[in-house]
Formats: sequence, C-alpha cells, structure tokens
Amino acid sequence: MTLRPDPEEQPVAPSAPWRAGSTFVMGAVGLLCRGFLAISKTEAHGLDKFLKLLDEREDVEGRQKGLITVSNHVSVLDDPMIWGILPLSYMFKPDNMRWGLGSYDLCFTNKGLSTFFTLGQVLPTHRSAHSQFGGLFQPTITQAIRLLGRGPFLNASDHLEKPSKSLRSPDISDPFSGGHLTFSTNGTDTFPSPSAYLTRRHAWVHIFPEGMIHQHEDKTMRYFKWGVSRLILESDPLPDVVPMWIEGPQDAMNEERTFPRFLPRPGKNISITFGDPLDGEKVFGDLRARWKQIHAAEQEKSGKLEVGVLNDSLKYSAEVVAIRKECTRRVRNAVLDLRRARGHGDEDPKGGYAETWLREGPDREGRMEDGSVTKDT
Repeated sequence: MTLRPDPEEQPVAPSAPWRAGSTFVMGAVGLLCRGFLAISKTEAHGLDKFLKLLDEREDVEGRQKGLITVSNHVSVLDDPMIWGILPLSYMFKPDNMRWGLGSYDLCFTNKGLSTFFTLGQVLPTHRSAHSQFGGLFQPTITQAIRLLGRGPFLNASDHLEKPSKSLRSPDISDPFSGGHLTFSTNGTDTFPSPSAYLTRRHAWVHIFPEGMIHQHEDKTMRYFKWGVSRLILESDPLPDVVPMWIEGPQDAMNEERTFPRFLPRPGKNISITFGDPLDGEKVFGDLRARWKQIHAAEQEKSGKLEVGVLNDSLKYSAEVVAIRKECTRRVRNAVLDLRRARGHGDEDPKGGYAETWLREGPDREGRMEDGSVTKDT
C-alpha cells in the first residue's frame, strides 16, 4: 500500500500501537467466533462471491467505492458471530473489515468497554428510546457516511473542544498519536474519528436496519429504520450494497434462554447467506438523483454543507422523508428476496411498515402479541 498524506499533511492511519491493538481485537474476536461456528452446524451461501468482493477491496488506494452490508437481526451475537464465517486471513486485516454500529448505553458505558469496542471497529450509537442524542442525524451516522466516502474528512466537527469527563461519557482517543482526531456523540465525550484517516476511505459498514433483535418462528422481519437510507443516499459515490440473510443465531442465543444466559448454545444450525451486490443505479439511481437535486438547491440557499451534515430542510421536509422511506423499502425488499431464496414464503406486506409495530405499545422487549420475541440493541 503506497498511500501518502496530501499537502495538508492529513494522516494516513492511526498510530502503529493503535493499529496493532485493533488488529489484535478484531483477530481474537474473529477466532472465537470462527471456533464457535466450527462446533455448530454452520453453512454459508454466496460466500465465495463475497470474498471475491473483499479481495477486490484489499488495496485501499485502489478502492473506488464503499461497501454496505445489510441483514436481518436475530440475536445479540449476530455481530460478531456471523463474521466468523470469513477465513482467518481476513480477520487480521482491519482496514478491510466491517465497521458496525453498537449501542452506546450497552457497549460504551466505561473507558474499558469503549476502548475494546472502538478497537473492534464499532461506532457508538445512541438509541432514541434510551438517549436524547439518538436518532437519524446523530454524529455517528455522519461518521458512517464519511467512512463510505473517499476521505479523509477533517472538518470542523472532527476538532471539537476537549470535553469534560464524566462517568457516563468516555474519553477515548489514540494516546500514541500526536494529534487528537476525534468526534463527539453528545458534546461531552470523545471518540477517535475514523473517517479522518486515508486508510479508512471507501470502508465497509454493516448495518442491522431493524434496530432491534426480532425472533419469530416464521423468521419474519420488523420494519427497517431510515438510517440505512442516509448511507445510500448521501455517500459518494454510491457504495456497493450487499443484502444478507442469517438464520440460527436466534437458537444459539434465544432471548428466552435459561441459565447460563451469557453462554451461546453450540451445535445449532446456523446459516449465513450473502446476496450479490445490488445494481445500485437500477435500484437507487432515481432516488439519489432526486436527493442530489434537493441537496444542491439547499446548498445554494444556505451555503456549502459538510459531508453528512444536513440543514433542517434536508432533515425534515416532506420530499426528503418520502425519498428515505422509499429507499429503505427497496433495501428491505432486497433482504426479503434472500429470505424467499432460502425457502421462506412471503410475509405479510404490512410487516414492513412502522405503523404495523405501533401495536407493541410501550413494551419494546419480551414476547409480543404476534408470538415474536424482541430485544432492543
């Protein structure tokens, strides 16, 4: 790899000790997951094509676009468990591995956990049900959009003032780096800004758009939240979008399991299916064209906007909301196509609408009226 910093001396990568720590965490967790899948009845479909795609992306400098993988969400261990299906050689190359979104109030409650998950390429994400900082426009989504782009991104939002420390606001940065390339999720915490480095350009981001675990004997899905639409509409150029379908982790980590709850159950049937990359222009081209037109018009009125940063009109206007809804619907349909390919019949079309799930009421977790078991993650 021959990446060089640009004339403004933007950094190529985090410090060597930080990269070594990330390689260790990613590789060690990958080995554990691979070992667990080895003592389960695991099958993979479409893996060869997906590995070929990863191979084409190994040269960071040669990457032309990012990668989004999107799947259903059936257990608390879906990520990282499913990545144990990858060969060992891939697990020790963080620059070519996925970035995920992890719940702030579960994975980032103290400095130890925050450092572990940050080294494991997990972005701190606030859940609206648990934090006032959650939602579609939080800084972590901005980071994910920038990771999918060419980068590096060294904008004003990456150079926040040093926040005050608190027990609930971890202060995590690369202690071996001469600079502090960080961002804040709530104005009082500090996390490394991954999109500030050349080696993270056109990265791979995995997302579970259901936003919570959904276990049902008919293997149905909840509606998809709109965050995935922001990644598709606002990333430039359009990333490869690969749908996935997973089955079996819900048996290994069933939400109604008894003691010992913290241990996954081996020997279960686990299936991981990778779809082909979607024809992005065919599936999303019209929506992206409309988005770009609206975005350009807004910039003419309010001035240039940083990548991943939106004004109120681009957040809430009826037209952009309609575009996000339709984009999200198309992504969900792509995952449903894989579900059908794995032998499952068509689900109730109403299952894809947020309104359908209002019947859950305030009880977001546990067994629902339709027989499913859910857990906020």
